[in-house]
Amino acid sequence: MKKFSLLVAGICSVFYFFAQENVTYQKPPKEILELVDIERAPSISIDSKNENILFTYRKMYKNLEDLSQEEVRLGGLRINPKTNISSSVTYVNNLKLRKFKATVLTDVSGLPANPKIANITWSPNEKFIAFTHTSDLGLELWLLDVDKAQAKRWGDDILNGNPGNPITWFHNSESVLVKALPKDRPALIQTTSVLPTGPAVSVSESGAKAQNRTYPDLLKNKMDEQNFETLMTSELKQVQMDGSSYTWKAKNMYLGTYFSPDGQYVLTTILQKPFSYIVQYSRFPMKQVVFDQRGKMTKEVNDVPLSEVLPKGFMAVRTGKRYMYWRSDKAASLYYVEALDGGDPEKKVDFRDEVFNWDAPFDKAPVSLVKTVQRFSDIEWGTDDMAIVVDDWWNTRNTKTYLFNPSNPQQAPKILYDRSSEDKYTDPGSFDHRRNQYGMDVLNIVKDEVALIGEGFTEKGQFPFIDKLNLKSGKTIRMYQSAYTNKKESLISILDIAKGEVLIQLESPSEYPNYYVRNIKNKKAPYQLTFNENPFKSIAGIHKEVIKYKRRDGVELSGTLYLPVGYDKNKKEKLPMIMWAYPQEYKDKNSAGQVTSNANDFTFPFYGTPLYWVTRGYVVLDDAAFPILGEGATEPNDNFIEQLVDNAKAAIDAVDQMGYIDRTKVAVGGHSYGAFMTANLLTHSNLFACGVARSGAYNRTLTPFGFQSEERSYWDIPQIYNGMSPFMTADKMKTPLLLIHGEADNNPGTFTLQTERYFNALKGLGNPARMVLLPKESHGYAAIESILHVLWEQDQWFEKYLKENIK
Repeated sequence: MKKFSLLVAGICSVFYFFAQENVTYQKPPKEILELVDIERAPSISIDSKNENILFTYRKMYKNLEDLSQEEVRLGGLRINPKTNISSSVTYVNNLKLRKFKATVLTDVSGLPANPKIANITWSPNEKFIAFTHTSDLGLELWLLDVDKAQAKRWGDDILNGNPGNPITWFHNSESVLVKALPKDRPALIQTTSVLPTGPAVSVSESGAKAQNRTYPDLLKNKMDEQNFETLMTSELKQVQMDGSSYTWKAKNMYLGTYFSPDGQYVLTTILQKPFSYIVQYSRFPMKQVVFDQRGKMTKEVNDVPLSEVLPKGFMAVRTGKRYMYWRSDKAASLYYVEALDGGDPEKKVDFRDEVFNWDAPFDKAPVSLVKTVQRFSDIEWGTDDMAIVVDDWWNTRNTKTYLFNPSNPQQAPKILYDRSSEDKYTDPGSFDHRRNQYGMDVLNIVKDEVALIGEGFTEKGQFPFIDKLNLKSGKTIRMYQSAYTNKKESLISILDIAKGEVLIQLESPSEYPNYYVRNIKNKKAPYQLTFNENPFKSIAGIHKEVIKYKRRDGVELSGTLYLPVGYDKNKKEKLPMIMWAYPQEYKDKNSAGQVTSNANDFTFPFYGTPLYWVTRGYVVLDDAAFPILGEGATEPNDNFIEQLVDNAKAAIDAVDQMGYIDRTKVAVGGHSYGAFMTANLLTHSNLFACGVARSGAYNRTLTPFGFQSEERSYWDIPQIYNGMSPFMTADKMKTPLLLIHGEADNNPGTFTLQTERYFNALKGLGNPARMVLLPKESHGYAAIESILHVLWEQDQWFEKYLKENIK
């Protein structure tokens, strides 16, 4: 592992007494450390013709130097203003190529020194790959010739990756359209050195209710607005194969550029003013304009206003055109959706949304294609007379899938599936697609039939499948179902339905996931494509099983149980246990009890799980089911605390009855909402000896317009918000709690302030707690120094509170 220097005072922690500990970054014990110090297996990308595979390599973790780069936080974005790309990007550091069924990988020549590769984009003809490299000068455009396995710098433009991927290929694969930094871009205003000219003022006088969640990194003043505009402004430039470029469109705040399937038009999304101080940039005003391939305007097709105010509820949407994009089955036709209920879920209407078609050059009125009873969710294009539309409704968890005829809007849609979105056992799967004459993905319909790939969760386990659905009759034929009971087979995609070739992944608890090609029309063994080895051989002998048990109200529960290597299940030594969980809300008891864990998943320890501690003599119950159920008129959170405690007790009872644990030495932990769960469990039960709560929220009055799956506001149900908040009952929390939080948390609702204030309450009341704030870290931890220290903190905590006086 790369050596790093110890940073004095890198972590400021607080223990039981009223003092701070100045500690350096620490490393966990050797048994844990060797499971962290591994090389990450490459990811793969396969072209549509199944001829070439691109292998991309990344470091397993970043380091503090990566996290310490200059950063600005504006409009919901975190940007490196020097390199003009997201400050959170994880770079690819190497590329290799291989023919589909070859075994030898080819190194890509010509890559930059110390590659920082992102925005990898295949050309339409799949002979080239464009990508960006982040240098000290900024974001460079590079080109990879796939056949030659050669890469080179492509032109001399510096790109702007702040709005997202800056690369879009022209349809002929001979040039790209890029977002480039304007030559005359002004320097950013250094807000800390500029005297303010006045206060920042926001108003609420119209009576409109702007009930928004607590978004991070918002604009705060006029200087922020100016800097945001500077960072989001680009020129659109066309770069030819020889590296020459010219300005395609003058500078503006371009968010996206999307070619029509025939390549003749470009749909652009352009950010507008006024900006907002209460919502992120995705809800700022925008215009959508269509240009021809030479940059001449064809039509302004959409004008989206600022969306600060929406009706109440998860099913609320803004008025006007939404989801505007090109139909993949037509040369140049846009589709979009409009709300028929004013975007208000409280209104009673026959249809919620309407889907329209608008043909280029947009000189005729749009045509209605289909209306949805519930809120529009998705659409998949197929043939002239067959397409799929999906709607859903959050409050009932209902989702419907329809077959409709785009060429005959008068023909009533046919319901193919009408089910609960929570019901994994009846999930029909995802439709198979093919590349059409435009190089776009459409439904692979052959003689009115289309295949679906399903995850295959059942009461008896997981058995992924491929079905063939007749769209006219609705009848389904099972073409293939995995029969593995000692491995997990994941069906990734259908490569060729006619030949029966399917891309799959095989894994087991000790067998690293690898890609294979299976032919479902014969019984031959699948052909192996990748050969990644298990980097965690030291835990290959641990016992792993999915256990099932019941809550006292009869709800079925499950969790994945791990026992240390060499544990004697006959002798049954009683060990301490660490339980890790994350609550999930349900509206249906049967769905809440469904098992979606697979004991044959590869055992992959990472900082987000407690798996490391099987090497330290602990029993681990990971991913313990914590359903929070509210059927009918009852909402899940109406009985949150009671269900939380019942879930925990049922889990401990189940493992205790197996004879493996000392139930007085059980720890509970979780991240984010799991941290919220942990604090509540320690407060409202005596089931645990200690807990670990990472990056959580503990005072729900600070998220007054909803959190997680709760759409009611604090003023609707103050007693529930208060009752669920560990901060409000901090005086009752007597169990040792380790609080960990990134000091730059960017997740709505889990600002670092939540942990700081909760710890202050516990400290002020004399209750046992330790707070660790991780410099530079956001909601998920990224730097290896932070991750090793977190593992050390947790290990110290568990050893102190779970290993003393074991029965």
